[in-house]
Amino acid sequence: MKLVTRAQWGARKPDNGHAVVSSNYGVKVHYLGTAYSADVHSTCAAYMRKLQNQHMNGNGWADIGYNFAVCEHGYVFEGRGLNAQNAANGNTTLNRNHFAVLAFVGSSGHTTPTADQVQGIRDAIAYNRAHGAGKEIRGHRDGYATACPGGALYKMVQDGSLEPVSAPAPMRYEPFPGVKFFRKKPNSPIITAMGKRLVKVGCSAYKVGPGSKWTNADRESFKKFQRKLGDAPAYCDGWPGRKQWDALKVPKV
Repeated sequence: MKLVTRAQWGARKPDNGHAVVSSNYGVKVHYLGTAYSADVHSTCAAYMRKLQNQHMNGNGWADIGYNFAVCEHGYVFEGRGLNAQNAANGNTTLNRNHFAVLAFVGSSGHTTPTADQVQGIRDAIAYNRAHGAGKEIRGHRDGYATACPGGALYKMVQDGSLEPVSAPAPMRYEPFPGVKFFRKKPNSPIITAMGKRLVKVGCSAYKVGPGSKWTNADRESFKKFQRKLGDAPAYCDGWPGRKQWDALKVPKV
């Protein structure tokens, strides 16, 4: 999921804390209900700020009304966020029963979500479910008299197109063993796995190997990887750091 946090899009501080919803049925999908023209992604954060200002200054709400919003490029913007009662579904009961996911889709202009946007909506739904949301996917109009979320989005609600697709189990990665581990020149299968991964990403200084014993060839190879990441020269000394190790994604031994 391509998550954009409140801090990253420049959200205002809410006027008060959000009520926590501990029991709900699932998610309701929304559209803008006004004209909207798709644009480059660099404009999307400003659009979120515009919506928040409309909701707070115009509607008198404590914050932007939605839990999450998805732009046409598939990025998921954090609104009120996880497990927060929203203000978008129509009344207090509806706002407690379902979380609100907005798509940057208009009543004219950009009226049909892009493929990236559909995936972003699925990601937002899956993210809510992973944190306690129910399984229902409904439109705003389900239970409240409105045209929202528009014809195209509502058809997707009805035909199951917005149902998150179960992904294969993610590969498990070897956790960072710590800076001291490498400086002790270990003899470990972790070093072999690291070396094979360095070879695969094109950062090999090996003449023989890689093998299980830490050698200068391992250090020189990791130094190549640090440079490939674009790290500052001070952090390109061949000794793995946590962020660098995580970026390498060494398979679990």
